[in-house]
Amino acid sequence: MSAVVATSEEDPALAVIRFTAELSWADAGPEVAETQVSELCMEAEEFMFRSRWLDLVSLILTSADLITSRVSEKDLECIFTVTCNLVTRANTPDEALEMAKLISSKVVQQPTDRPALRLKILFNLYNLLENPYSRFFVYKKALDLAASGKVAESIIPSFKNIDSFLQEWNIGKIDQRELFRSISNILKDNKSMAKDSFSFLTRYLATFSGAGEDAYTMNEAKEEAVQAIIEFVKSPDIFQCDLFDMPAVAQLEKDGKYALVYQLLKIFVTQRLDAYLDFHAANTTLLKSYGLVHEDCITKMRLMSLLDLSSHESGEVPYSLIRDTLRVTDDEVEYWVVKAITSKQLDCKMDQLNQVVIVSRHTERVFGLSQWENLRLKLGAWRRNIANGISTIQANKVSEGLQGMQGLAIR
Repeated sequence: MSAVVATSEEDPALAVIRFTAELSWADAGPEVAETQVSELCMEAEEFMFRSRWLDLVSLILTSADLITSRVSEKDLECIFTVTCNLVTRANTPDEALEMAKLISSKVVQQPTDRPALRLKILFNLYNLLENPYSRFFVYKKALDLAASGKVAESIIPSFKNIDSFLQEWNIGKIDQRELFRSISNILKDNKSMAKDSFSFLTRYLATFSGAGEDAYTMNEAKEEAVQAIIEFVKSPDIFQCDLFDMPAVAQLEKDGKYALVYQLLKIFVTQRLDAYLDFHAANTTLLKSYGLVHEDCITKMRLMSLLDLSSHESGEVPYSLIRDTLRVTDDEVEYWVVKAITSKQLDCKMDQLNQVVIVSRHTERVFGLSQWENLRLKLGAWRRNIANGISTIQANKVSEGLQGMQGLAIR
């Protein structure tokens, strides 16, 4: 099989054109093939002479498209490596973006054909680009390819850098929205990353501010808002969420189709087990339709109820109150307290003699404006206490110094 080989005098792009053209016209006979190859090479040389790099990229991709399934992985990578490098010759950032769009759109056309290689090509293209938005565009294409080609494991490690990427890309709200949704969908298929998927889904919903957005735009978020609520209720290790304060979620409260889902969220973040049991009795079919398991919901609501008790009982919660609220026996009270401790939702001690749980820290079920205000007040009090302690220490040092001076004077 022939391979892409550039002589010392020939530009790599021209070598690629010659290689792809020869393969494309190989079955047409020597006379026809020679003429067609010559014409394509002359056209490529003209584009290069006039610095028409976008046209050159289009020419290479059109020719390469005809032979993609017939070349080795090594040759395909070589063709796209040379093509991607042409973005560094672009006359303007806009031209580089158009070239990147052309290349990446061609790469993702057949996501199931050597997807790992195609993803590698996109990463190479990303690193060659200097314009932040061009980089974002290619990264978004890489996300689509990773999902369609089932090679998500190759792009998931980059998600930990998303915040720094966002600073670099400086993209608008709509682009952020698409990005967060794509990442959440990729992570959703990985059971070990359910919390990360939920986190990005929450960030997606947070981009809908409500103010200044029409009903159609807000309506786009309804399905994802419902998905976020169900994922929160299902998750055995997520006990805090900010969904309640989000306009994209709040719109469900009066929605004819999803009002009950919103009511379920309200129960899980603000109420106790008895409210859930009443809701279940009236809406068993609804809960099953969303794949919610009643026993799992009871387990989570018992822990959520215990958190609620911890925040309302001045740091000391009687065993009897835990028993009645969680609807368990006396012997099961300490089991549920230990379960809350091991899930890192409570820091507490059990006073078995006095039958009370002494809470030193608990997870807030909702962390909204009021919780931020409480935190601000606590930090303010902490700073004042530290300042007072420092002042007292300094005053004591001055007093000790004066007493020492007086002693020297007497002697």
